[in-house]
Amino acid sequence: MLSKSDLRNAIASKNRGLSANADDRQVIASLVARLEDLNPTAEPLSAVDLLAGDWRLLYTTSQELLGIDRFPVAQLGDIYQCIRPKCDRIYNIAEIKSLPFCEAVVSVVASFEPAKNEEGDSEFSTRRVNVKFNRGVVGLQRSLGYQSPAQYIEKLASTKKLGLFQGLDFEINSDRQQGWLEITYLDHDLRIGRGNQGSLFVLTK
Repeated sequence: MLSKSDLRNAIASKNRGLSANADDRQVIASLVARLEDLNPTAEPLSAVDLLAGDWRLLYTTSQELLGIDRFPVAQLGDIYQCIRPKCDRIYNIAEIKSLPFCEAVVSVVASFEPAKNEEGDSEFSTRRVNVKFNRGVVGLQRSLGYQSPAQYIEKLASTKKLGLFQGLDFEINSDRQQGWLEITYLDHDLRIGRGNQGSLFVLTK
């Protein structure tokens, strides 16, 4: 019987998808689909305690995320998607490894709300959320005082706009930068999601 370990083993050496070839992606997609059929949480958006937390990315097909690794003199470190259901916020945080004292953070703050099942339907989805990106912050970890995702999120939540010497803190036009995310598998330490651009995400808490 398929287990989470089978999926974890398949993606373990793929560097979050950076080193996955076409055959690897096909195998992983098949394992993900089979695991989604075994989803133990039928209504993920109602399972607030499971959904909330700091989720670290294990694998993705998102070229937007994987493209961060193509910056010169930089290497993609851990990527987190931190969900705060109580305030309807998602924080995407990418740690960037570089020369000593030049390690950086790229972060995006978004709001989310349950999506309607169908156009004109008054019922809301229990698995899909609409996401609107509204704030971006880029800077050196030292300047931002970055220690961990949880600590950094507290700082962002309590500061409307960071000072220029801390980092680049800018507004994002949420009308242009939005999409949806569907949670297709959720348990106490594994989450699988699919985005509106066809991207697949596998994360661990």
